[in-house]
Amino acid sequence: MINSTVVRLLKKTFRFIGFLLLAVFITANLFILISGRFYLYKGISYTYLSGKTSPTIYDLNVFENATIKKSKHSQKWKITKKYNSVAISKQNIDLLEKLGTKAVLIFKKDELVFEKYWDGHKKETVSNSFSAAKTVVSLLIGAAYDEGKIKNLDEKVGKYLPDFTVHGKEKITIRHLLMMSSGLDWEESGKNPLSENAESYYGTDLRGLINRQHAIEKPGVRFEYQSGDSQILGYVVEKATGKDLSAYAQEKLWNKIGAENNAFWSLDKLGGDEKSFCCMYATARDYGRLGKLISQRGKWDNQVVISQKYMDEMLSNPKMSTKEGVPNLRYGLHIWTYLGDPKSPVYYCRGILGQYIISIPDRNLVIVRLGSKRGENYEIPKKFEHNKSYIQKNIAKIGHPVDLFEIIAMGKKIDKELQK
Repeated sequence: MINSTVVRLLKKTFRFIGFLLLAVFITANLFILISGRFYLYKGISYTYLSGKTSPTIYDLNVFENATIKKSKHSQKWKITKKYNSVAISKQNIDLLEKLGTKAVLIFKKDELVFEKYWDGHKKETVSNSFSAAKTVVSLLIGAAYDEGKIKNLDEKVGKYLPDFTVHGKEKITIRHLLMMSSGLDWEESGKNPLSENAESYYGTDLRGLINRQHAIEKPGVRFEYQSGDSQILGYVVEKATGKDLSAYAQEKLWNKIGAENNAFWSLDKLGGDEKSFCCMYATARDYGRLGKLISQRGKWDNQVVISQKYMDEMLSNPKMSTKEGVPNLRYGLHIWTYLGDPKSPVYYCRGILGQYIISIPDRNLVIVRLGSKRGENYEIPKKFEHNKSYIQKNIAKIGHPVDLFEIIAMGKKIDKELQK
């Protein structure tokens, strides 16, 4: 039997733990109430209290959303005769499953050549694009530019948004936002619950959050990836066109590229604003259409959707400094660029959990990968940080997730096998 002394000690211990938890609970609530960060309640409710530790690709019903209706002229992908005739290697399967992959699709020209899903994800399943939606926003800027709704990418943002006419923000242009070089003080963090990223995802006042940003650096100088830049661009599109972002996406993209399924865009509240920095939901097959559009420099079936003039700018690398002190080879105008092989550039849309829409134009190849994890970004190892030869040899890899290289190689290998 446990003696009475031990029992008393256990009671005191549990009582102390109870008081401690109560104190933490009260302190946390006081902090939320005093700071006005009420979005934390929603964040906690839909993550930790739901058995999760972060947002997921299946958060569609967590938020209000707007519908992007499927194309009036929807087109089914052609299925190649060699469809799924080449298997993924065990090494690649192990990597994909380790990263919680839900879908891998490979398109060659106008044909679907490979398709595999995991864990109940199907061809009809819509899932979160996360930051891959940023590239969609850039395409919509291009559409507005082609229409003459936006006269010049170097127009000041303040022309469209009054809060950007003072306090240093009046210097920011549309191009600065597209380059991710606004110089604003947005904290880009997927882990800090007090960051602007967390508030923008779970909060209900995106416009207020954007207007509260402060200019802290000269714009157009340094590459600093910030979701706030994309949200501002979304508001510029709306002001320039007079249409909600989702409605404009339906008109200028989804309807023109033959989308087979409805897509959705999360809103910050009922009747509110699209989260243009993330959170477009679509099927893997329809994401592939965006890849094809990029690969064909804005054309779809010989019809111009976005002008080549804009696409050429979008896919080029603006001169900017980076935190690593190397030339910017990784980013265009709201699209990632991997130049590991200068003769075969890769352009891709990217989400935080490894949402990749990869275009390799010289091969007429598009790869879509969806999942719940992503590899770490490549960085120069410390022991080589002063080795100019090593840095130059690996400079194109800097800033790209290491799993991206494997997925590109996998897609190229399958493509090569299919050509035999």
